[in-house]
Amino acid sequence: DRFARPDFKDISKWNNRVVSNLLYYQTNYLMVAATVVSIVGFLSPLNMLIGGTVVVLVFMGFVWMSHNKDILRKLKKQYPTTFVVAIMLSSYFLISYLGDVMVFMFGITLPLLLMFVHASLRLRNIKNKLENKMEGIGLKKTPMGIILDALEQQEESINKLADYISKVKE
Repeated sequence: DRFARPDFKDISKWNNRVVSNLLYYQTNYLMVAATVVSIVGFLSPLNMLIGGTVVVLVFMGFVWMSHNKDILRKLKKQYPTTFVVAIMLSSYFLISYLGDVMVFMFGITLPLLLMFVHASLRLRNIKNKLENKMEGIGLKKTPMGIILDALEQQEESINKLADYISKVKE
């Protein structure tokens, strides 16, 4: 009932739905990711540690480069999914060079894929929208909010709110 296929023609609306759901369901997503990472980490701890370290370093490298290069900043802002896919592909190639690719696929990619699919399909509700407004104006800072800020996906909601407030004042 609360799930629907996203409108693939309106990428902005789809992106807004994903960002809203990532913020609203972040605790659930964290628990699913922690469970999957724990299981894979238990089965192959060294490879999971290497894979996690590589992904974190690649993510930080891409974010750092995007702050210093305008082309990457525009790419990250306009096409966040492409930016995340580039991070994952770079991580995949580094991990395949260093070790076990299956650990990467199940321990890192699977939780991210599950989060993205759920965030894409789940419709938003009033409580979801209210929580996201609080996060957007900085009243509440969460781990997912920090990650989305690094991907520059929350500035739009802050700008929209500032525009709305200025219109109300006029």
